[in-house]
Amino acid sequence: MMLFNRHTDFAQSFARVILYCCVLFLGATIQLHAQRKPDPLLSIILARATSESTRKVLADPTTYRVQIIYTQIDRDKKGIPHFTNHYFNEDPNFYFNPASMVKMPLAFLALEKLNQLNIAGVVKHTKMIYDSSYPKQVALKKDNSAPDSSVTIAHLIKRAFLISENDPYNRLYQFMGQGPINKILQQKGYTSTQITRQFMGYTEEQNRHTNAIRFYDKNNQQIYAQQGGFNMDSFLFPAPILIGDAHIDRNEKLVPSPFDFTRHNSISLTDMQKMLQAIIFPASVPNKSRFDISEQDRLFLLQYLSQYPSETTFPKYDTAAYYDSYVKFFFNDATHQMPQGVRVFNKVGWAYGFLTDVSYVVDTVHQVDYFLSATLYVNSDGVVNDSKYDEETIGFPFLRELGGLVHQYELGRTRRFRPHLGLQGVRYETRNWQDSRPTIRNADN
Repeated sequence: MMLFNRHTDFAQSFARVILYCCVLFLGATIQLHAQRKPDPLLSIILARATSESTRKVLADPTTYRVQIIYTQIDRDKKGIPHFTNHYFNEDPNFYFNPASMVKMPLAFLALEKLNQLNIAGVVKHTKMIYDSSYPKQVALKKDNSAPDSSVTIAHLIKRAFLISENDPYNRLYQFMGQGPINKILQQKGYTSTQITRQFMGYTEEQNRHTNAIRFYDKNNQQIYAQQGGFNMDSFLFPAPILIGDAHIDRNEKLVPSPFDFTRHNSISLTDMQKMLQAIIFPASVPNKSRFDISEQDRLFLLQYLSQYPSETTFPKYDTAAYYDSYVKFFFNDATHQMPQGVRVFNKVGWAYGFLTDVSYVVDTVHQVDYFLSATLYVNSDGVVNDSKYDEETIGFPFLRELGGLVHQYELGRTRRFRPHLGLQGVRYETRNWQDSRPTIRNADN
């Protein structure tokens, strides 16, 4: 007893240190392992994986930062769809870099903005000119991949979806403005979403500024002008998100410390799938989570979320480089061909070793449809931003096998009421193979 008293201060101090360490450990554990409990059905499906790379990823979901959402769709006797979500390692707070996934909500918001502006002649096919209204901004007056070289919201969306080009995202960001993007998405209930960056290498201050834009009618008369914008809203960033062992900085030097993703764009897998569901099945999400667009614009989005480069004349992509399954990760096998009767309405993202695909799959031959979303991180050397990732050996094979496992399960799944599926009235283009223009082989995407 006397021994304890003589060392009371030490004991209390030691206890405080232990408590502090436990809190830190618990916090780290919550950040990394606060996902939903393993889903029994999805666990059964994933257990059928045969490749070593897929089994390796599934055995270590924390290192590979893998998350999966599989959503079954069942119709009642009236044909109304009902959704059942199955999760693997899903956690809205477990960060992954969305990369090009941010193009999807900006396309939806841009069409909503045009609809709400309700200005005669200002529609998605209206000619635009982007000015440079702040230092380091880049003007844009024409788009040589468009039929008449005009810049339009419609053509920007096509380019952002067909092969995931980058500059269209910047232009949609500039049209929307940084503040409205985040304010509107938060109001719609997409609370894990924060979009703060263009793909321009800008500073935080430069990203707050957006270009002035002018709209012109067919006679080149200006019909609407949007002033350059500046976002005065502040952002609440999370605790530091440090990933990797080292990174390459903007001066192309190796820095022996993790890469800081804290202030990068972020969207949870749940938010992204819900956004896509809001376009595919608007009535299935709450009113506030829908996008205020016309049915014509909704069909336009569905078309280019699922149209193939080989079907498209403008832009005229080289189909050897940009084949039909190029941005369809769940079906991108060695043949580069999509299965007969399958259409995938989706958006993908890949950067810094993160690979993501959020998809609605329709198989009109076998009359099945479902949502499948997944993300994973493949960077075995631990160096971020060195362009050396395990995409070909682990990432893409994992997503392809995952897509095949879920599709095979869907083909054999019993449904009380068998649906009669079409493509919701979507019509696709037919490429003009007599067109002698050179193809686009090296797009920035």
